Amino acid sequence: MDLTEQTVEKRYVYRGRIIKVRNDLARLPDGNPCQREVVEHTGGVAIIAEYQGKIALVRQYRYPYAETILEIPAGKLNPGEDPLACGKRELEEETGLTAKRWIDLGMVYPSPGYTDEKLYLYRAEELAEGNRHPDDDEFLDVVWMTPSELDAAVRSGEIKDAKTVIAYFRSYR
Repeated sequence: MDLTEQTVEKRYVYRGRIIKVRNDLARLPDGNPCQREVVEHTGGVAIIAEYQGKIALVRQYRYPYAETILEIPAGKLNPGEDPLACGKRELEEETGLTAKRWIDLGMVYPSPGYTDEKLYLYRAEELAEGNRHPDDDEFLDVVWMTPSELDAAVRSGEIKDAKTVIAYFRSYR
């Protein structure tokens, strides 16, 4: 059975600094019309980096959840930016670390029901100290956990961030 939905009309209702929002008219596989709300996002990169037996995490306040959470370093892709280049930039910006070796852990759809965002996951190895320089609107602390501590935090639900959980399992399981 063909499950493809056809876009009839794209209707932009919001264009912001990070996202664009559409309220599209689409056609279902059975021919009936429907509305589809879509959040367009350029995508991002997340990095699991182990340095001297510990994994770098960042603790930062996430406004949509009104909560401070632990997650792996990550950032938004600039339009047309190579995901690996973004990963290298974000790792150094957020943690002050650089890596000689990068392992591609694949791409995931963080929320396929309403956004076209793609997240590219990497494992960074052979780390060295670089220069930490977070964005002007980015306030975060670097937190270090051993793989077993991260495993416990993932399993207990302390770590709620999906990209961190996925990168951990793809890297250590």
